[in-house]
Amino acid sequence: MLPDSFRFGVATAGFQIEGGFNGPGEPRNNWHEWESSGRVEPSGIALDFWNRYLEHLDRAAGLGVDSFRLSVEWARCEPSEGRVDEVAFERYATILDACRQRGMEPLVTLLHFTHPAWLGDDFWDRPDSPEQFARWAGAAVERLGAHCQNWVTLNEINIVPLTGYFLGAFPPGRRFDVAATLRATDHLLAGHVLAYDAIKRRQRAGIVSTNNCCFSIYEWDRLLVDVLEARAHGVARAELGLWLRDRRDRWYASAAARGAPAGSGAIRRRPRLEEWLRRVAGRLDPVQLLPRAIEAVYTSSHERTLDVVQIDFYDPETAGHFQLPGARTAGGRTRLPGRPLWDDPPNPDGLGAYCAANVAPGRDLWVVENGLSNRVRNGRSYPRLDGWDRVGYLKANLGALVDAIERGVPVTGYWHWCLADNYEWGSYQPRFGIFGVDRARGVRWSDLDSMGGDAAGTYRSIIQGLRRGDRSVLM
Repeated sequence: MLPDSFRFGVATAGFQIEGGFNGPGEPRNNWHEWESSGRVEPSGIALDFWNRYLEHLDRAAGLGVDSFRLSVEWARCEPSEGRVDEVAFERYATILDACRQRGMEPLVTLLHFTHPAWLGDDFWDRPDSPEQFARWAGAAVERLGAHCQNWVTLNEINIVPLTGYFLGAFPPGRRFDVAATLRATDHLLAGHVLAYDAIKRRQRAGIVSTNNCCFSIYEWDRLLVDVLEARAHGVARAELGLWLRDRRDRWYASAAARGAPAGSGAIRRRPRLEEWLRRVAGRLDPVQLLPRAIEAVYTSSHERTLDVVQIDFYDPETAGHFQLPGARTAGGRTRLPGRPLWDDPPNPDGLGAYCAANVAPGRDLWVVENGLSNRVRNGRSYPRLDGWDRVGYLKANLGALVDAIERGVPVTGYWHWCLADNYEWGSYQPRFGIFGVDRARGVRWSDLDSMGGDAAGTYRSIIQGLRRGDRSVLM
């Protein structure tokens, strides 16, 4: 039912779980100004992973997973320019060894949305950002390569520019700055290629990739992977534009079938807005808009700068993320024009279909994030409006993955987001954890999730059952 090499895991990120950032005497990242000014809720102690990592890893290992995804935080390891904190690197090495001692292969992200404050909020708009990031990646792998062989260079390249330069939801908080959004995308993709080369120089056998967040708009999703894959397909640089247009047509031809299953939930709920977004995006010329990235791809010493295809899957329909202010939501109404995370609709059929659409010849595919959010405010947990819970979500999504594998899709890994309720980029209200956390009385973990469901027991039984070939655990 599953490939012998299949890995089950949980995913985390340093800034969201470690604690100890942006306070007095603590390392500062690019969220420091927003936290200190009160623009967002302070991250504070988070889940205190930095001090209590053994408890976290024991919880994860108890689920039966054989991989643990975490990030190494640049701001902690280089708190000021040129000053490397070797003690912090030693702690990360100890954490990675502790993962392996518990039978969990670490999957390490080298930049999960955050960078040191000394680089400035506008770091990814700077022309030297790709080289700066590659330097950091090389320094990290030099010190930690003996403890890990699986790397995510940059988490969700397609999200960082969108949230920071267009929607204003992340620092630097610019809105509708199209030029900066496109420049940052180019720099991030170039940074991945340069980091790939830097890692491979130090660890030839390392597995290196980057994970897109799934979107229905080609230019904001699969395009980035296609640019990285072009040389491996024998595409000459002069032919790249034509090849990418063909890939775009193929992407939408496959996407057309994604909403076909009755009750699949997402895809084309707002067909007019979705079509308009596709037309606008289709006017962009990637060859003109990604000059740094394309230069890096075609001058790299590696024909392909992606060892495995990685995707993050939540709700891919781009148009569905927009709504009019005043819409009903869990716990009241929202004044925001964007849909809250706890209203994102599950779409198991879409997960299987997106895995199939993201297949690259000769490459395994990993789902490195997939999870369901609910809302907790002032200690009160609100049920989701659609009635979904995490127990049903796990069964439905892993069932969709099994179906995809049986159809020949080379999925060889699944990491659930996330282990426990953590800091969700400015707020503790969105909860994704398999384990719930009571923050009203300190950081107290529950054996249940924050909706009262036994998500941990469910994930454990699914892992055990699928490994022995018992599909009934998905019922």
